[in-house]
Amino acid sequence: MAQNRDGKMSREEAGRMGGEATAKKHDREFYQEIGQKGGEARGNDSNDSDDGKMSGEEAGRKGGEARARQRERE
Repeated sequence: MAQNRDGKMSREEAGRMGGEATAKKHDREFYQEIGQKGGEARGNDSNDSDDGKMSGEEAGRKGGEARARQRERE
């Protein structure tokens, strides 16, 4: 465990541990759903823009796939 000068957990360590705990609670579909909701909140025209940014739906899909690959390695 990474600690700061006070002997307490660092932000980095706390964030990593929180992320791991959240990932254990949720499955691929959860991350795809929140990514899709983010894309919908951003607006339907986001897929038509040439700003180089990916849509929320695409981000959710990629995140879900990445997490699934992580779980396969665990």
